[in-house]
Amino acid sequence: MKTTISIFILAILFAGCSGNQPAVPPPAPQALQVVSLQGNDATTYTDYPASIQGAIDLEVRPQISGILDKILVAEGAAVQKGQPLFQIDARPFREALNNAKAQLHAAQAAVTNAQIEVDKLAPLVKNKVVSDYQLKTATSSYQSAVANVEQAKAGVASANINLGYTLIKAPVSGYVGRLPKKQGSIVSPTDPTPLTLLSDAHEVHVYFALGEDDFVAFNTKYPGNTITERLKHVPGVSLVLADNSVYGKEGKVDMVDGQFDKQTGSISLRATFPNSQGLLRSGNTGKVRLSLKYDNAISIPQSSTVEMQDKIFVFVVDGKNKVTRTPITVSGTSGANYLVKEGLKSGDRIVYDGIDKLKDGDTIKPEKLKEEPTTTASR
Repeated sequence: MKTTISIFILAILFAGCSGNQPAVPPPAPQALQVVSLQGNDATTYTDYPASIQGAIDLEVRPQISGILDKILVAEGAAVQKGQPLFQIDARPFREALNNAKAQLHAAQAAVTNAQIEVDKLAPLVKNKVVSDYQLKTATSSYQSAVANVEQAKAGVASANINLGYTLIKAPVSGYVGRLPKKQGSIVSPTDPTPLTLLSDAHEVHVYFALGEDDFVAFNTKYPGNTITERLKHVPGVSLVLADNSVYGKEGKVDMVDGQFDKQTGSISLRATFPNSQGLLRSGNTGKVRLSLKYDNAISIPQSSTVEMQDKIFVFVVDGKNKVTRTPITVSGTSGANYLVKEGLKSGDRIVYDGIDKLKDGDTIKPEKLKEEPTTTASR
């Protein structure tokens, strides 16, 4: 009984003490900047690794075997179509031509002798002095001699061609590559290494690849029933060089490979760039930058979002200034902004900054932006 009375007295004392303390007021709403969303036209840019090749890249090889007598160009030199590049020792081939001409003259003389024999026997056969068999034999010998003349002419033509091969000329205009063979080397058409590589780079082909998802988006964005028709509507593309500078001229996507690479799951495309100043060479690398335009797109700063478990969220502010963490789907990036595909619409308000201090269901005090967020596309 005494214990019960003591507990009752202590309870009264504690109640009295707590009654003397004032109630703690609820915390004031946070003052955070809020942005009201509006749809605007926007452009996204996506970079794809690329390799650069000349419009024509070919190996220069000898078509005959011989000794390399002269090298008439320097490595890296710009040459014109038909300009001499190498000289193979022509003396053996010149003598072969002289020999072929001598054989032709002998064959022509044999034709003359055979014709004389036919002319001699023809009247004798007519007068039945000799048999017809002798005339047929002489006629056959004449025809054989004529055939030998044709064969000798072919030999002369072949020797002339081989002699012409001793002077190797540029098949196209372009730039000379490395020169692995030195003067005095024995060269042959079967050599594993060519005399040089010649690149016609007045325009260059830049090859890049799209994954399946990107290729589907590429196809659906531009009108046309075929790839060829759709390529006509693709805007010009940019080339980002190895130092991250942008090449001064735009290119045009003009080719799509016929099938996907089974190993990488991607498909190759080609863009052609003018290169009249020769700034680009075969073997260069870079990135092709594709642009994609969006009409009436919702653009929000990436800094106004939070990522959780591979999802992107923003804090949407309702009419009572209460925030709700809302997931969004992004269709691309434009500079430092996200382009929103789903989850937001024009007129919605979102918290611009300070989202790290928020939790779902908080009430805030909206403030106007101190500076407008960037909404234009960045290259």
